[in-house]
Amino acid sequence: MPRFKQRIDQALGERQDQGLYRQRTCLTRTALQTMGPDGAMINFSSNDYLGLAQDPELISAWQEGLSQYGAGSGASPLVTGFQTPHQELEALLADWLGFDRALLFSSGFSANQALLFSLLQADDFLLQDKLNHASLMEAGSLSPATMRRFPHNDMQVLQRLLKRSDAAAGDRLVVTEGVFSMDGDLAPLAEIHTLTRAHQSWLAVDDAHGCGVLGEEGRGSCDFAGIRPDILVVTFGKAFGLQGAAILCDHGTAEYLVQFARHFIYSTAMPPAQAHALSTACRLIRRDQWRRDKLAELSALLSELVDPAIALQSTPTPIKPLIIGGSEQAVAVSTALRERGIWVSAIRPPTVPANSARLRITLTAAHSQADVKKLAHSMNEVIHGE
Repeated sequence: MPRFKQRIDQALGERQDQGLYRQRTCLTRTALQTMGPDGAMINFSSNDYLGLAQDPELISAWQEGLSQYGAGSGASPLVTGFQTPHQELEALLADWLGFDRALLFSSGFSANQALLFSLLQADDFLLQDKLNHASLMEAGSLSPATMRRFPHNDMQVLQRLLKRSDAAAGDRLVVTEGVFSMDGDLAPLAEIHTLTRAHQSWLAVDDAHGCGVLGEEGRGSCDFAGIRPDILVVTFGKAFGLQGAAILCDHGTAEYLVQFARHFIYSTAMPPAQAHALSTACRLIRRDQWRRDKLAELSALLSELVDPAIALQSTPTPIKPLIIGGSEQAVAVSTALRERGIWVSAIRPPTVPANSARLRITLTAAHSQADVKKLAHSMNEVIHGE
């Protein structure tokens, strides 16, 4: 048997034995419901925080874009892929979020990797929160820079690492998420910003889960904290209801990325119809404060109805983790909820640390109070048998 085959079979067997085997579930989603193998479900695992993915105005904008600009972009941005809708979206993002420039990418993963791979050199220091996204960790470990990780939101350790690197020949870059996707908590961005300025370092914030949800007009975690980082990454697969990402920065950094970021140079540009729809998503996010208000109302309702003995984490975001611990137990609770018409995915290692398997409950503006009441009742019933 070829060694690749042996290696694959062994790895799959070990993953199954550990109770960590991942499987896809094919769902059918409409504006009204999610259909799974067991019938209609209320989806509490979506990152569509503002409910825009099924919004008629956004769907109409994409259809309009297809009629005007066709389907694909046809090339990379530096060939013929950069078109009027892309330019308009970049300008809109830069104005809304307060930066000189915005550059579009096909995904948050590619944006994060493009940023770190192109910006960092051998003499540089990269300091990352230990709970940063896998795209950031992988890019950091593969970059030529020296990477150090600090314990989650630990400002004392970050300060010590910055002090130790003060004499470094290269530059220092601190990278954190604005909202941490598995815990729903916020980075202490004001403190991090102060530290980076004191030590002449740059700050980059991945605000995938904060932009659209927090801040004035949904500008995100940095606006909420009253700071502006040197570089901001926003993604369009969460609150925007679509897909893709953008890096916000000053003019010089944007031009540097255009010249040297391989993920930007050698990837086909996002479809112009998608960029057209994303401009509409930006306008809806800025306009519709009611979506953020509704998230706050549903969050308060869930906290009120869930049994206090259930350790549901209180967060300022739509992400409400319930730490179970063991992977098998988390899957069992998820399955029991599914049998009651509630879709909540179990998140297991290696996505989260060992012994911290959880239900990652997410609220959206598309949920109703009745939906949240059913979720709370089902959780109480499954976990405490009420």
